[in-house]
Amino acid sequence: MRKVLQFLLEDLINEGPAAWAWPNYGKLYGKRFEDKRHCHIKKGKPTYVCCWEVIDNEIRIIEVYYVGTHENAPY
Repeated sequence: MRKVLQFLLEDLINEGPAAWAWPNYGKLYGKRFEDKRHCHIKKGKPTYVCCWEVIDNEIRIIEVYYVGTHENAPY
């Protein structure tokens, strides 16, 4: 999982906070979500996800706040 996560982080660094090429990428919507996004980094059982928040889109600051199983994801 660490290698896959590293590939995702490199994509986010190089391409910005939108991970269009990653499975199930999407913004999280709702009152408690500002600009938070997620994608799957491993499908199957268990499915692993990565969640991040865009802090400043202009200078490309994001904060990864969760990496783990889909069942425990904070959304």
